Amino acid sequence: MFRKSLIATGVTLGLVLPAFAQVTEYYVVQDTATKKCTIVDRKPTTKTTVVVGDGVFKTRTDAEAGLKRIKVCTN
Repeated sequence: MFRKSLIATGVTLGLVLPAFAQVTEYYVVQDTATKKCTIVDRKPTTKTTVVVGDGVFKTRTDAEAGLKRIKVCTN
C-alpha cells in the first residue's frame, strides 16, 4: 500500500511540477505593415512583426511600461 502511494505521488508531482516551471515572457512587437505596437507572450516567428525596445520583459506590467517608453510605439 505504501509503495502504491509513493508511486502515485511521484507520478502526480511529475505531471504538476513542469507546469509551475514554465516562465512567461512578454515582448513588445511592432507590425511592420501598420507600425502598430502590441504586447505578446511568445517571441514572434514571422517577418511581419519585429521585437522592439528592450527585448524580453518578465511581467506584463513591465512590458506595458516598456511600450510607453519605446519611441517607435509612442508616435
